[in-house]
Amino acid sequence: MEFKDYYQVLGVPRDATQEDVKKAFRKLARKFHPDVSKEPDAATRMSEVNEAHAVLSDPERRAAYDQIGRGHQAGERFTPPPDWDAGFEFRGGGRPGAGAADYGDFSEFFENIFGRASAPRRNRPGAGRGEDHHAKIVLDLEDALRGGVHRVSLRQPQLGADGRVVLGERTLDVTLPPGVRPGRMVRLAGQGGAGHPPGDLLLEVQLREHAHWRVDGADLIGELPVAPWEAALGSVVPLTLPDGSTLKVRVPAGAQSGRRLTLRGRGLPGSPPGDLDLVLRVVLPSALEPRAKEIYERMARELPDFDARKVAAAEAERGEGAA
Repeated sequence: MEFKDYYQVLGVPRDATQEDVKKAFRKLARKFHPDVSKEPDAATRMSEVNEAHAVLSDPERRAAYDQIGRGHQAGERFTPPPDWDAGFEFRGGGRPGAGAADYGDFSEFFENIFGRASAPRRNRPGAGRGEDHHAKIVLDLEDALRGGVHRVSLRQPQLGADGRVVLGERTLDVTLPPGVRPGRMVRLAGQGGAGHPPGDLLLEVQLREHAHWRVDGADLIGELPVAPWEAALGSVVPLTLPDGSTLKVRVPAGAQSGRRLTLRGRGLPGSPPGDLDLVLRVVLPSALEPRAKEIYERMARELPDFDARKVAAAEAERGEGAA
């Protein structure tokens, strides 16, 4: 999709005050409103102006837009980076697009960033109660497995005294359970908006991509490298998990690369715990090493009838190898 420069649409600088944004919108609305405008593209231009105003007139949407839009030009190809909104604290229970549906149909760019049909922001029942806030935090897999106290820094968009959007910051110590899973919502009572009583802060937990491990729900999925003799003869091999703990894994004799071993209950801790799924990868010694080359040459002489292609095809027909 194409990046949209909302500041360019309204004709205001990036440090414009909210009053500047309001004045620019009113001026353009008088020019392009279809009921009064003589411009041939009035409806299209008015839709663009409405969309830009919906973003820049709202401190939270504007702060989010400024975060992902830095360095991009109007019309260039654009994809929002993953977890771009992590560390932002927003009012309400979700993304900074709450109430977006009230503005009608907007562009693909708007919908990808702010959502389309988010529910309007509202307080939970109770006169005077503070509004709930929402923020996303991104953890390393190692930290999620261990749990415990984690220090998180949050930025909250707000209007400064001069009418410009600024980011307030605060730091919280959050206690997370071991094995906290992606998508888990952690409620911090009384840490939301001011009120009597104050609202709650809902922290949505996500995990950073790991180089060697993947999380699927409560299951932990990884690769188990083994030597050819460990796979052929069977063995018990050590495995180090992301949190630094180790366990012993039994590899059955005759195992091939791609075979999946499942250890029940050894995935992410919880109730119930997830499983640990390991995909075997047979790692061959390099033939550049003289001793290994000698062994390979002896195997080639002593096993002349071994045809790897036929064996692999037979295993595939039996459904073996990746089982």
